[in-house]
Amino acid sequence: MRPDDRIPIQSGPGNGRPMKRHHTAHYYAHRVKESLTTRVSKLICAIFLFLLFLVGIITFILWLSLRPHRPRFHVEEFAIPALAQGGGPETAQIIYNATARNANQNIGVYYDTMQLTVFYQDQNIGGMPLLFPFYQEPKNTTVIAGQLGGDTLRVTNQLWQQFLADRARGQVVFRLEITSIIRFKISTWDSKHHTMHANCPVGVGPDGFILAAYRDKRCPVYFS
Repeated sequence: MRPDDRIPIQSGPGNGRPMKRHHTAHYYAHRVKESLTTRVSKLICAIFLFLLFLVGIITFILWLSLRPHRPRFHVEEFAIPALAQGGGPETAQIIYNATARNANQNIGVYYDTMQLTVFYQDQNIGGMPLLFPFYQEPKNTTVIAGQLGGDTLRVTNQLWQQFLADRARGQVVFRLEITSIIRFKISTWDSKHHTMHANCPVGVGPDGFILAAYRDKRCPVYFS
């Protein structure tokens, strides 16, 4: 057979070559609609996640700004002058000066009660109520100063001898505890009552005055 006599072979299902499919306009319209639906769904999900993230950030910032911080207590002065003056338990007096600081930016503190107690080796040796109920503005410091003596200070001869023995070793260590029932004020809302304790270790030297290591030291504070 001559080359010119060859019969052209057309593609079809019987010759092993795939047939080219022709899609209708309805098919393409459906595909376009499906693609647009997917894109719109993804856009809505992205917007929702962004708004959720934004609300979370705003909530976190508000929580940080409105979260109440505990009042901060420091002991500025603490002294038992009779230790250096050769006195005895009958002339013993404790002179103290502490501060209560409200470090909150927008939150006030109500002090409904406040009690000061002095301990020596975990033994209560005296105390008294402090101040009247008062409200402390944000970023404000209140001075707590006074003295214990007479009926408010209970020092026996035995305790006094222990004080003198500690004094001979270089320092006498006490613990000043301030107990308060407080409420936090946020705008027009008041929190429930909290019982707060500030425990302040204080040491006095042979001269009867607070040692530098204890002065202006921040006191641990906890709630019960």
